Amino acid sequence: MPKDYPRSDRVSQQIKKEIADILSLEIKDPALKNISIIDVEVSHDLKNAKVFYVADHDDEEINKGLKRSLPFFRSLLAKRMSTRGIPKLHFEYDKTIDESTKISKLLDSVIS
Repeated sequence: MPKDYPRSDRVSQQIKKEIADILSLEIKDPALKNISIIDVEVSHDLKNAKVFYVADHDDEEINKGLKRSLPFFRSLLAKRMSTRGIPKLHFEYDKTIDESTKISKLLDSVIS
């Protein structure tokens, strides 16, 4: 009988929660203070995880801060999670909000 809720989905939800907690409570880097985690996609083999985030804007300082903090995130995740291994994290700026804003503005200009 297939599982209704695969393990990769459960792990991705836990990673999302833990990274959001780490960002709000543990991170001291000012470049990372105003980002929010939108979603996490974990591969089926649980070795890689894409972490989608939003911020005021897609900034090079945010990207550098996230790269600097990768070992810190992984070490805290290892302490907080009961999985055998921690997936390799890949942070990606989520452009869907920016794109939806552009589309909304275009529609408003066409209607007006």
